[in-house]
Amino acid sequence: MASQQYNQTVLDRFYHWEKNMPQSIFLRQPFGKRWHEISYYEAGQEARKMVSYLKQLHIPKAAHIGIYSKNCYHWILADLAIMMGGYVSVPFYPNLSKDQLNDLVVRAKLSVLFVGKLDSWSLDNNILSKEVKLISFPHYKGNAKIHVESAWNNIMQSFDPYQKNHNARPEDLWTIKFTSGTTGTPKGVMHTYGSAARQMQDEEETNWIGVFSKGKLNSFSYLPLNHVGERIGIESPCIWSGGTISFAESLDTFAHNLQSVQPNIFFAVPRIWNKIYQTITGKLSEKHLSKILQIPLLGSALKKYLLKKLGFSRLHIAATGAAITPPHIKIFFKKLGIHLIEAYGMTELCGSVSYGVDPQTPYDSVGQINPKAEVKLDPKSNEILIKTPYAMKGYFNEATLTAEILQNGWLHTGDCGKIDDQGNLKILGRLGDTFKTSKGSFINPNLLEDVVLQNEFVEQVCVVGLGIPQPIALINLNELGLKQSKDLITQKLKETLHHLNQELANFEKTSTIVVVNELWSIENKLLTPTLKVRRKEIHKKWKSQFLKWHNQLDTILWI
Repeated sequence: MASQQYNQTVLDRFYHWEKNMPQSIFLRQPFGKRWHEISYYEAGQEARKMVSYLKQLHIPKAAHIGIYSKNCYHWILADLAIMMGGYVSVPFYPNLSKDQLNDLVVRAKLSVLFVGKLDSWSLDNNILSKEVKLISFPHYKGNAKIHVESAWNNIMQSFDPYQKNHNARPEDLWTIKFTSGTTGTPKGVMHTYGSAARQMQDEEETNWIGVFSKGKLNSFSYLPLNHVGERIGIESPCIWSGGTISFAESLDTFAHNLQSVQPNIFFAVPRIWNKIYQTITGKLSEKHLSKILQIPLLGSALKKYLLKKLGFSRLHIAATGAAITPPHIKIFFKKLGIHLIEAYGMTELCGSVSYGVDPQTPYDSVGQINPKAEVKLDPKSNEILIKTPYAMKGYFNEATLTAEILQNGWLHTGDCGKIDDQGNLKILGRLGDTFKTSKGSFINPNLLEDVVLQNEFVEQVCVVGLGIPQPIALINLNELGLKQSKDLITQKLKETLHHLNQELANFEKTSTIVVVNELWSIENKLLTPTLKVRRKEIHKKWKSQFLKWHNQLDTILWI
């Protein structure tokens, strides 16, 4: 039974629903107040027409086909067409610069690139090789207009659906996912169909997270679909369960779209959960809110109102990941009846290997290890080493880097950790993030940053200090902080600094908090496409100022 079970893929599941549940709604795309809904049958027909077109181009099987677009229903249809045609998908972050896109297209050896819902688009300066065939999605209002030779709607009108079912084997290459580049140049992570399918099948078998315990999923997709978290946490389980995927139209309509959907599964990175937290506490202080929630009838009514307003009234699985979620965020949402299940993983693992499923999971940990995985710590460095059936085949065209990270079946994560007596994994930070001060002391910045992030006015923080006597913290203010007076922010940051240093050894104490006026963004390369801080870039940009800032008498500086 197990052997037969593991021969099934996510594509096989789509074929099943397409045949046996053709009229069930699969995709929902908002256009203003109207939702355009597509059934499993209709999705299959469009994807099959695209396969016919690709076959007519004589694109060979296993060719690499890219998707460059924000989330929308055409993204999923393109992905289905790639799978149905026997090709390999190579999805990209939709906010790549021209140079970044061109570099990755060449490195990925693309034959075709789907170009879709984008903020901007230009073919100036021959940014892409003429050998790469471009196919444009239909235009989405408010986004860039894209004019290329092959347009989706024209293809739909000119081709009949491809009738044959391509049956992918678990060992066949499914996708090449480029990492976000937090630690350097993005690397192409190769995953097979078996990586995704086995995770779905193991979850059905163990019900470890409870993803399928309520039947068909009703999900809301807005985080980049090329990211492993969205593809394995939203797209794959939705197709597996015969569920529905709804999308956000834009940032401006995000809250309204989410409220309309009321999904039963929702995945967000810590920054999103923090923004929701700040939105609520910006209108009603956390202290006041906590008091109201303790009043039986009033508290219950307020909780119900807030959950409906947020779009979480039917939420069954609330997941967080991609970066470590600060404990105070988890504590806050627990008061609203939402247990944030923190996931720990990486692109190379095709998802996560630990989850804080148990409501009693310590707030500073990422929970228990997947029952199908093994985790151990390097005895010298405490680096987390992982063995799992979901691990990548390797990095595309990077044999040396593959050999460095995959050793004797164990994947070397580059993260430091520890495991408590109950088997909960705690992430202590990246091995490469640790730096040495001029006093010769090693500093782990991640632990210090978690405390600074508890300040209600802080959006991003990066603790630095290589070669100076004490660490210093560079911060960006959030939207709420930008509206406050300088005197109030300074006072609140002094309180944070005092709280931070209270129980630290002298060599760890942060001397200065620097409020950086320039907002860190993807565009200025200080954040990754997944909104994580590029520590090396921030160090490079301001390192010449570190000692001067440390030597200032004022502990809170504005630059």
